[in-house]
Amino acid sequence: MKHKPDDRRDNVDKIQQNIDNTIENMEIAEEMIALSDNDKTKQDLQRKNEKRDEALDDMRKEIRDEAVDKKHGYK
Repeated sequence: MKHKPDDRRDNVDKIQQNIDNTIENMEIAEEMIALSDNDKTKQDLQRKNEKRDEALDDMRKEIRDEAVDKKHGYK
C-alpha cells in the first residue's frame, strides 16, 4: 500500500480558514450569550469561547511555523 506524499502547500490557507471559522463561532456565541436568559447556557458558551481563544493562540503559532516552512520550501 502506497502512502501519499506529505503535501503541505495549502496548510497556511487551511489554518487561516480554521482561524476565520473559529472567530466567527466566537462572535455567534457572544451574540447568543447576550440574548440568552439561561445562566447555564451563558456559562457553557463562555467556556467554549475560552477554549476557542486558546485554540486560536495555538493556530496562530502553527500558521507562523507553516508560513516560515513554506517560505523555505518545506526543507
